[in-house]
Order: sequence, then C-alpha cells, then structure tokens
Amino acid sequence: MKLTNFKALTFDCYGTLIDWETGMFDGLKPLTSRLPTPLTRNQVLEAHARHESSQQLQTPAKNYRDLLPIVYKRLAEEWGLSVSWDECVNYGKSVENWPAFTDSAGALQYLKRHYKLVILSNVDNKSFAASNAKLQVEFDAIYTAEDVGSYKPSDRNFEYMAEKLETLGIQKHEILHTAESMFHDHAPANRHGLASCWIYRRYDQEGFGATMNPGDMPKVDFQFTSMADLAKAHQEALRG
Repeated sequence: MKLTNFKALTFDCYGTLIDWETGMFDGLKPLTSRLPTPLTRNQVLEAHARHESSQQLQTPAKNYRDLLPIVYKRLAEEWGLSVSWDECVNYGKSVENWPAFTDSAGALQYLKRHYKLVILSNVDNKSFAASNAKLQVEFDAIYTAEDVGSYKPSDRNFEYMAEKLETLGIQKHEILHTAESMFHDHAPANRHGLASCWIYRRYDQEGFGATMNPGDMPKVDFQFTSMADLAKAHQEALRG
C-alpha cells in the first residue's frame, strides 16, 4: 500500500490538525486554577474525555459548542467547584480560539495539490469555520457532527461520509482516513474497511489524553508523528 494510491484524505480535525488538548487545558484554567490540589495536564484531559464522551452518547444531536458547557459543568461538580452558567457557555465558545498545530497549514497546502481534502469532525459548523481559517486551506467537503446528528465513533458519521463522498466520485478504497484518535477514528475506520493513517501527535506522552481508551488497539496502515512527516513521506513516495 502506497500513499499515492489514494484519491482523498479524510481528516479528523481536533487533535490532528488543531491542538485541542492545549485549547481545552487553557480553556479549563478558570476551573483548574481553583483546585486545592493541582491536577496534571493528563488528569485534566482524561476527566474531560470521560464527561465529553458520556455527554455525546446522551445528547448526540446537541451541537458541540452547546455540549461543552455541560462538560464544563460536570467537571466543576466532580471537582467540588461552583460555576455560573455564563462561565460554562464561555468554555463552549473557546473552540474558536483553539490553536492549529504549527505544521498543519503548510502540510495541508501541499497535500491539496495531490488529494481531495475532507473533514469528518465532531464539532459544529460555526466552530469549525473559525478553525478552518487557521488551517489556511479550502477543504473539498466538510462533514460535522452537526450535519450528521451524532458524534464519532458512531458508525452513522462514517456511513454519512462514505455516502456523500460517493456523490463526489470517491469510492471507499480511494479514501485514507487520517487522524490522531484511536477511539473516535481508527476503530470505526477499521469497522468500515477504510485505510487509515495515524498522526500520532501524543507519541511522547502517556495515555490517550482527551480521547477515551479504545481498548484493543486498531490497525493502521501508515503512522507519522506530524502532518509535516506525512507530507514528506508523500514527496518520497512520488520520487519512488
């Protein structure tokens, strides 16, 4: 299998292209700064992952910017802190400020010359628009949880993407699903018979951070620690 075999790269955005863990950790500082015993970054992210995943299962049609305030409220309760609803809502709006990884825009601009670029994200359309501006590339298609009415790892999201890509002339065997999260992306990609590329952003950290533990590790066809390394590997594949 070669990187040059594919017609479309389908991306998870948050954790892969946008540094959502830094965004989350910074956005939660109004809470974590009030804790009597400090938590590590991973402890904060893992608690967030638990409440986020649970809430996405309970309210799959709720937009991400409206779901995050509930996560914030649940975290405050777990940590014994009182918060106003306005503070919770402000956290939901923080997605628009989450930074892009420094290599994302350049790599995407290069890959755009060789592939259709597609987003499959658990975010809402308004929040993604702000992130898209940071990524500095025009995606060929954008499929959000708001569009689908459910959150990854639901099979519905991947079925929706496959159906819509078929209308663009892209078949399943021409898709390389490119993502960091084993839980949200690579496990369902395996179930749907999609080739997958792991952008292992957390290669130098323990655990799964802001994503749930997937259990048995899914299979991946390619693995890189950055988008820059993916772009470089594509250049080498062209020369080979």
